[in-house]
Amino acid sequence: MEQNQHEQRRAADQEFQKSLDQLQQILQDDSTQTEETPQSPSDHEGDRQIGETSSIIDLDVWEDAVADIDQYLQQKGKS
Repeated sequence: MEQNQHEQRRAADQEFQKSLDQLQQILQDDSTQTEETPQSPSDHEGDRQIGETSSIIDLDVWEDAVADIDQYLQQKGKS
């Protein structure tokens, strides 16, 4: 029985690490896209608005990730 629990924990750990890697990739891609966007001096107001929007998007990504992790852990807890 302990071996079964060990295997389940190992599988859960692998899935969790995979999810974290995916989240990190998403965040890096978003950061790269932001850095590559050319800006003109007249875009300062737009930059502020984009920064606020990006913060909201980042928060949404984190909230989705946390919800996915919670759901995964609940499903594993039922097993």
